[in-house]
Amino acid sequence: MQAAQACRQLVGQRVSGVFFAPLELTPQKDAINRTVAEMLEKAGIPVVLLDRDLVSYPQRSSYDLVGIDNRRAGYAVTKHLIGRACKRLVFIGRPASAPTVDARIAGYREAAVGAPVELAEVCRVDPADPLKVKDILSRFRPDGFVCANDFTAANLLKALTDLGVSVPDKVRMVGFDDVKYASLLSVPLTTIHQPCATMGAIAISTMLERLREPKLPARDILLNFELVVRESCGTQRKKD
Repeated sequence: MQAAQACRQLVGQRVSGVFFAPLELTPQKDAINRTVAEMLEKAGIPVVLLDRDLVSYPQRSSYDLVGIDNRRAGYAVTKHLIGRACKRLVFIGRPASAPTVDARIAGYREAAVGAPVELAEVCRVDPADPLKVKDILSRFRPDGFVCANDFTAANLLKALTDLGVSVPDKVRMVGFDDVKYASLLSVPLTTIHQPCATMGAIAISTMLERLREPKLPARDILLNFELVVRESCGTQRKKD
């Protein structure tokens, strides 16, 4: 287990603190994340979690966490699609995703409540599998996809293109993260931008405060996000 081995090295080096982005997208992720956290806690090494917790949403671990409010972000990006006249929505996320995805799903579902939406489904599938995507299109006839992240959206966009489904003419879509290639896809992606550089700086200050005050209660430090509108949602992007 590479993560546990790396953790043992950190303990052996007697580091002052560890920044930890819990593993995802592997069946063993929960056991590995628990093992890493327990090793560090036993050694008395403070931990600051980056982006996501190591327990299922909405549960909360006993560690500081620096990220964005993923539930609110899920709400915001879904409301945007609904505002673009989407009525049959599907949320796409890969199996064994991080708890942040569950938080985004919670916001997605909240946005659909009381809105003029006929359908708000959640599908845990590999978006690169055209057969699974074709099945979703056949069963739900969506006009809008909310993707768990930009990587999921990029794979879904390719699958839709291969199936002859035009984005945004036939179906609109949004993602999360605003990775560097989001604007370079065949259809530039509307997405949620996370302030990663600021997140790193806040994580460092959080660790320093934790080292000064080790008995502080665990904190969620949630930075604001930005909805970046591009062509995939059917809105023409403004000129830079």
